[in-house]
Amino acid sequence: MPTTQRQKDYQVSEAENSSGVAESGSPLEPKTDRPPGYAATMLLLINSTNRQMAGFTIATVGWILTTTSTGLVEWRVWYMNNSSLSPSGLVCVGMWKVCIYQYITNFNRATLCHRYTYHDTYLPLDICISQNLLLVATILGLLGRAAIIFALRNVYMGIHQDATFNQFIVSGILNVVAGVCISITVVWNFYSVINEEGITFPPSLYIPFKPDSQEIGSALLVACLAAFMMLLSGLLFLSYKHPLARQIHPETSET
Repeated sequence: MPTTQRQKDYQVSEAENSSGVAESGSPLEPKTDRPPGYAATMLLLINSTNRQMAGFTIATVGWILTTTSTGLVEWRVWYMNNSSLSPSGLVCVGMWKVCIYQYITNFNRATLCHRYTYHDTYLPLDICISQNLLLVATILGLLGRAAIIFALRNVYMGIHQDATFNQFIVSGILNVVAGVCISITVVWNFYSVINEEGITFPPSLYIPFKPDSQEIGSALLVACLAAFMMLLSGLLFLSYKHPLARQIHPETSET
């Protein structure tokens, strides 16, 4: 019958269309020329970049804490129960100055602060070296931040070159060295406080060679946290993995 013949022709046409779609692939699946490892490589690159951003944030906070601890005066806190200053005196010995406090009506008030100079010969060796170490740490931390800013800029712009990889390494080394400098300062100052070492201040300050008791101040704790952050950020920068450029941008050749 004609109707049956038309149905058969329609079924044959549908079968041919189905086989054609099966052979050519689903029309909903877009064709891509990307290599099989492209997704894994991009995921590795994104995770590595996120670590470097975290390292940059940690390095920035560590550098701020470094500069803050350098200017703080509470590295060593001296307590003098009987002194010519007052019945109860307090002296804070910093890396760049010493401040004398007097206990008045339940408040501590600074009465005198004396800044050090490079010509002061009464400063002990640990303070003289710590001054230079903190300055070096501040400069290295600043240079490290500059290097990581350029490196992150290149990564986010898709510039994956050896220069970008070297900037991460340089920044990591600078931050690690800065952290080591701060750590030496912290350990040396802690050692001096534990051994109750004294300082021969000028007679005009009326500060005894040794106090009745002394303890570490808040500046040492700030510097300790700064050293940890600088070391941690440096290790994060050194862990940066150079992406394989050929996997991300494969070169095609005509045969």
